[in-house]
Amino acid sequence: MAAVPGGRRSGTAAGARFFCTAGRGLEPFLMREVRSRLAATQVEYISGKVFFTTCSDLNMLKKLKSAERLFLLIKKQLPFNVSSVSKGKIFNEMQRLTNDDPESWLNAISIWKNLLELDAKKVKLSQKNANPLKRKVGENDIIAKKLKTAQMQEIQENKECQMEKQIEEETLEQGNFTTKRDKSQEELQNDVAEAVDTQKQNDLTFRVSCRCSGAIVKTFTAQEVGRVIGIALMKQFGWKADLRNPNLEIFIHLSDIYCVVGIPVFRVPLASRAYIKTAGLRSTIAWAMASLAEIKDVYYMGADVSDSQLLGACDNLKAAGLKDKIELLKASVIELPLPSESVDTIISDIPFGKKFKLGKDIKHIIQEMERVLRVGGTIVLLLSEDHHRRLKSCEESSVPLNSKGSCKDKPGSTECLNPEEKAAISEPASSSFAASNQECLDRMPPFGSLVPVECYRVSLGKTDALIYKYKKSHSPGQ
Repeated sequence: MAAVPGGRRSGTAAGARFFCTAGRGLEPFLMREVRSRLAATQVEYISGKVFFTTCSDLNMLKKLKSAERLFLLIKKQLPFNVSSVSKGKIFNEMQRLTNDDPESWLNAISIWKNLLELDAKKVKLSQKNANPLKRKVGENDIIAKKLKTAQMQEIQENKECQMEKQIEEETLEQGNFTTKRDKSQEELQNDVAEAVDTQKQNDLTFRVSCRCSGAIVKTFTAQEVGRVIGIALMKQFGWKADLRNPNLEIFIHLSDIYCVVGIPVFRVPLASRAYIKTAGLRSTIAWAMASLAEIKDVYYMGADVSDSQLLGACDNLKAAGLKDKIELLKASVIELPLPSESVDTIISDIPFGKKFKLGKDIKHIIQEMERVLRVGGTIVLLLSEDHHRRLKSCEESSVPLNSKGSCKDKPGSTECLNPEEKAAISEPASSSFAASNQECLDRMPPFGSLVPVECYRVSLGKTDALIYKYKKSHSPGQ
């Protein structure tokens, strides 16, 4: 699949094909977000990735909150068969990624350049309007270095015979996909856009970053794949290898169910929030929970019994410019200093793990939340498997359970998210999300007046957790 089918296009005027990586279980959140925020079409997913087409510019693409990283799609195809053919034949198949369809690569590079150039112009215009007399520190030095670099590359134009040796030596050092964070996002985009603007396309410098998973790991290393693809790109397009500071990065993921090739649009992950100074819950998980809560203009409060947690939250609020909009309280979650039925929405990451042993306290925590929540209000909770079992045991004796299905083993929007069985699932798959969501809900009875309405299994890295959304149906005792 080419990035833009049907010939060379400019920018995203006709829509470009992108994909985002996402934590397992966040695919349905990301699918909804790209549709609503980017007016995306042709939305589909495979495990850990969501593909879509959009005309949005970089300013809008930067705003995605449930994604880890954003890539411009070059190719998506079926996996390589590593079980029945020789290693040499598979290397030939890998080289065909570039040799059989060079137009898709040229289309993607053209779109990538236009995206960065347009964004760089907007950034410069914004900076000029903000302070036309102010120049960046060292800007003259940077310009001089770029001019010198362009001149040196022109002198070296006839030395393409050294390229293959260069890529073979440098890719031996290549490991997993790495990112540089020593510059701000805007500076990196400006540097890349200006460098591309001063060079011919065949003078681009690049590096290949590979990720291999599944059976292919037993046959190839990421370094081997990077070397093969790198040599093919150099022979096909005349690009130069540069592992340290390339203009262009090519990302390849080979698995048992797909082969994906793309260009990272930003060097800094979308999931990296500049305003988060004290780390806490993964930002994408926190955003997913907030999106389920459907928060509108309200008065915000945060509560924690720990002084250190409150100090960290205060630092984050200052960095985000929200100190005057959110009040922090030191309070126990089982004894909140709030009147009954005075809160519209509650979002909580119920503590769990080795450090926190809540035991039966989970029941008292939910009961206190139920007390302060108004009728019709919403609670969104992140629960561990142990929390889930304890809550279930609290009520299942009095409420019959529908025993259909189980979401025990598969991260995702419960059991539905099992793309290993399918190469890709497109927009109609939203109905399967809903069906599987119901399967998980059938396993959790109401807790007092709290009725579960949505459930998602998500990955926290080494462990899984459940995001539950509850609605309060009536006042306790009624």
